Amino acid sequence: MSQVFLTLGSLLAAIAVAAGAFASHALKEQLSDRSLEIFETATKYQMYHALAIILVALWLSSLPAQNPWMVTTGWAFVAGILLFSGSLYALSVTGIKILGAITPFGGVAFLIGWGCLAVSVWMKTAG
Repeated sequence: MSQVFLTLGSLLAAIAVAAGAFASHALKEQLSDRSLEIFETATKYQMYHALAIILVALWLSSLPAQNPWMVTTGWAFVAGILLFSGSLYALSVTGIKILGAITPFGGVAFLIGWGCLAVSVWMKTAG
């Protein structure tokens, strides 16, 4: 599972860099300042959580057995990126406001991931 998360984290980080470059060059003249701000928020959260997925992969690779809390953490971060960042990218480019209704589900996925990470760390250090 660590190889899966390391691969996903790396790809999602690369996509975040590409999205940021795309926004600052190709979209700068096409989008309003507010839409660019929304796009940049999506890029930042994607990068933060892509790096967190890489850390999850490294943590998993150091454990003697598969840790279900860490696996849940990784998948929650992936889901959060897809829902949170994905909906913000789509909202900023299309202007379809209803897409913003998806964003909180991604935020909840991020929170679940961070909570699972806390449980995993607590169980490792308490045991």
